[in-house]
Amino acid sequence: MSRSVLLQLARDSIHEVFEAQRTIDKEALLEEHPLLNEKIATTVNIYINNELRGSCSSEEATKSLLEDIIHNAKKSAFEDKNFAPLTTSEYLHSEVELLLTTPEGVISQKDPAIVMD
Repeated sequence: MSRSVLLQLARDSIHEVFEAQRTIDKEALLEEHPLLNEKIATTVNIYINNELRGSCSSEEATKSLLEDIIHNAKKSAFEDKNFAPLTTSEYLHSEVELLLTTPEGVISQKDPAIVMD
């Protein structure tokens, strides 16, 4: 099964930090997926072996979906005060969960680990 655009964006956001360079083409994504312009609050959770390893949520929808996912993915991976920053090895073995808070309710997607144990 292919990874959703939103989960791929979360993964790419974390990967940007490991690569220490901007690799996400925001303009192309916004043009191809207009929904990314919508203001939708998100939560990004990272799990390793089904245990929470990082989390970051938006209180309310103040940023575009694109910016919110990028921000929360990076904060979840590297700035959650309850955990040390994610290592490359942990990232490869982690599941990424994305929650979108919409007027209709919460939509949840989970991306399996890149490397399975």
